[in-house]
Amino acid sequence: MARPQNIFVIGAGAAGLVAARELARAGKTVTILEARDRCGGRIHPLAPAEFGYPAEGGAEFVHGTAPVTHRLLRQAGLATLPIRGTSWNVENGAFSRGNPADSHSDRFHQALADLRSDITVAEFLEQHFAAAEYARLRRSVVRTVEGYDAADPRRASTLALRDEWLDSGRSTQGRIAGGYGALIDFLVSECRKGGVTIRLGSAVSAIEASDRESLVHCTSGEADRCDATILTIPIALMKDIKLAAPERDRAAAAANIGFGNVIKILLRFETRWWRESRKGFADLTFLLSDATIPVWWTQRPAEYPVLTGWFGGPKTQTMAHLDENELIEAGIASLAGIFNLDPKLLRRKLVTGRAINWANDPFARGAYSYATLESREAQTALARPTGRPVFFSGEALYRGRDMGTVEAALASGLETAQTILAAEE
Repeated sequence: MARPQNIFVIGAGAAGLVAARELARAGKTVTILEARDRCGGRIHPLAPAEFGYPAEGGAEFVHGTAPVTHRLLRQAGLATLPIRGTSWNVENGAFSRGNPADSHSDRFHQALADLRSDITVAEFLEQHFAAAEYARLRRSVVRTVEGYDAADPRRASTLALRDEWLDSGRSTQGRIAGGYGALIDFLVSECRKGGVTIRLGSAVSAIEASDRESLVHCTSGEADRCDATILTIPIALMKDIKLAAPERDRAAAAANIGFGNVIKILLRFETRWWRESRKGFADLTFLLSDATIPVWWTQRPAEYPVLTGWFGGPKTQTMAHLDENELIEAGIASLAGIFNLDPKLLRRKLVTGRAINWANDPFARGAYSYATLESREAQTALARPTGRPVFFSGEALYRGRDMGTVEAALASGLETAQTILAAEE
């Protein structure tokens, strides 16, 4: 592949924007093709008028150290806000602070530490914790894998999740002041200042490639010739783009990377009624339960009268047929059951609601990736430079610890751009 000067980036999510910015700063001519009518991808800020602040329909939290994210936030002049307050757990109608420690947690952690060969989470539980006495532990682990990681325990890698579990929640979480949308706005502005062309409403249908150039076809019938192409689309969409045989064979590896779904429900009420519902709920942050929509959180330390519901993993398929209003009703019903309230009371208190089922989004078809037993090999195959002008990038290709996060997308996009630039040295 000759030194590329004219580069097309497919997708204006976090990975695509940061790759485009890096390449433009190196003097490349860069064009971003984005199928949506907005930038951001699975970062989806909602209108501030709806919830009183720029609520997040997609990614919301900054997880762990996130060095690339924090570096960009400093450049953008954006601050992160720590999450302060109390988490509560509801089990069989009983409320307790925090996530109650299981009596077998020490044995669980030891079994994790002793694991040498990778197996799925389902296999790990079957081998080490199949007895009836571990039923509560199994439910807790499965709830975490499906809910937090949006993963299928029958496919998810135990070794990939081990550090997260052994960390026991010590990793920090925060939010961006102004939301992830503010970071996207910064990256878009940086791209435009660098001369990057961003074409919205441009869905790509095919990429032809030789050893020296690419020809990118859009569903509109447009075709553009370029020196190199970077594909940053969600892995669930890989099969929708017709590729030349070498790239098609590499893209097939994406099937070995897990990709989970999330349903997110945001409910704005007239008041923070939960503060009066139970003693100690004035500083509620997260609420974990066995309800249909099992996880809820507030915006603490901000005092917005908003509760966000979260339902992740393969069980979200049971709600695939529900429209937005029906999902909002499911959220209200779950809250009513948790707090033992009449759903009609909560409906009267409701100001507005939004529900996003990411599996039903045609440009995502899911929320984020997770590691399977085959993921690392698949990631290597997708990211390996081949001398041809088609590159793959995105959160699913990140080989670090925080796969599936915005940090993963940013780091992967940056790495891909640096790979292209390093080939010229």
